[in-house]
Amino acid sequence: MTLPHKRSRPAWALGTTALVLALSASQAFAQDVIRIGSITTLEGPFATGGQDAYRTMEMAFEAVDYTVGGKTIEWIRESSDATPDVALARARKLIEQDNVDIIIGPLSGAEGIALRDYSRTLEGRTIVNGSSGAADTTLRDPSSNFFRFNTEGTQWMAGLGTHAYEDMGAEHVALVAADYAFPYAQVFGFMHEYCELGGAVTKLWSPLNTTDFSSIIAQIPSDADAVLLIQGGTDALAFLTQYAEVGGDLPIIGGSITADQTLLSARGPHQRLMEGMVAAGPIADLNDDPAWLEFVANYRERWPDGFDSPSIHAFNYYTNTIAVLQALEEVDGDLSDNQAAFQEALANVEFTNPMGANVRLDDNRQAISDIFLTRIVNDGGTMRTEAFGRTEDVSQTMGMDTEAFLALGSPSRDNPDCPPAR
Repeated sequence: MTLPHKRSRPAWALGTTALVLALSASQAFAQDVIRIGSITTLEGPFATGGQDAYRTMEMAFEAVDYTVGGKTIEWIRESSDATPDVALARARKLIEQDNVDIIIGPLSGAEGIALRDYSRTLEGRTIVNGSSGAADTTLRDPSSNFFRFNTEGTQWMAGLGTHAYEDMGAEHVALVAADYAFPYAQVFGFMHEYCELGGAVTKLWSPLNTTDFSSIIAQIPSDADAVLLIQGGTDALAFLTQYAEVGGDLPIIGGSITADQTLLSARGPHQRLMEGMVAAGPIADLNDDPAWLEFVANYRERWPDGFDSPSIHAFNYYTNTIAVLQALEEVDGDLSDNQAAFQEALANVEFTNPMGANVRLDDNRQAISDIFLTRIVNDGGTMRTEAFGRTEDVSQTMGMDTEAFLALGSPSRDNPDCPPAR
């Protein structure tokens, strides 16, 4: 396996690197070894996605034989539980005890905001996102040494609100969403289009790690045309299982982490509701692009006990890891001068991700890339997502002027809003 093809190289040139005095023995050692720390969720509701993320990170490092710019990569793994306090503690451990140069992670939205804030306190270190998708991590008050090469939750919903209203005829949806930063971004992206067209939304929020959805199911309005489910992992499985068991039959419109292999691979009554479910996001299991076919083939060969197809978290961690490796290659592994050359290379790197989509960063170091409308199909007895629409080069401001988009306010449980019923 080789690194993805570079569509353009940064338009800067490295000057002669001055010799600097090593401040410690560990820093001297780091001239020949690049320490990369990582954080993903191996505990809590997204544990299966976190495990998959580490599968594809390992693939990326194996592809370069743990070597870049003539230097050896030392990979130090840490685990979180999708909570910001734990993610921050693991990041501090990686920096203060393991002396890593770069952190790749985290997975969940609130964790990403916590690591963004922590990155501001660091000098000569870089944090590159894993899969977290809260909008404000990069949209508002970004950090100069926090980079995100995956698109985020708001971007992932591009086109879905319009499809739900115009093509599905769903004029009123019951929103069932987890009550934290990432779902806020997803809801914002959906309602940004849907409410403008005249759609109505009844919001039903649940804490992360909810196991009993009976009270929420009871509140779904009788005149709702569909359920918009912004849940992932065990939370999504619990809702869909319980909704199926009580005979729920409304069409399901899924969030980006709902229509994912971490849920499709599970067996149970929820699958009755998932077949035909539409969603949107950066990834689709069925995609004819040669880059994707190669990626899936390599994944299946390397991880025969993994998912049928890489999960969204595996895709995002791989994408961010490839960006790090490519920037390190550009500077021959040079992390001197507080990583100035490396961070400049990182800001300018542009490449093709495994879905065959171009990836580049905006001025806030946030990815601009393509988003796919997907539908879950039964493909020879296996549930997979199939792309049926594509929006190219989706920016974090959804094509709007930045100032006008920021004036809409931060995504929250109350923003945006549109009529709760027809």
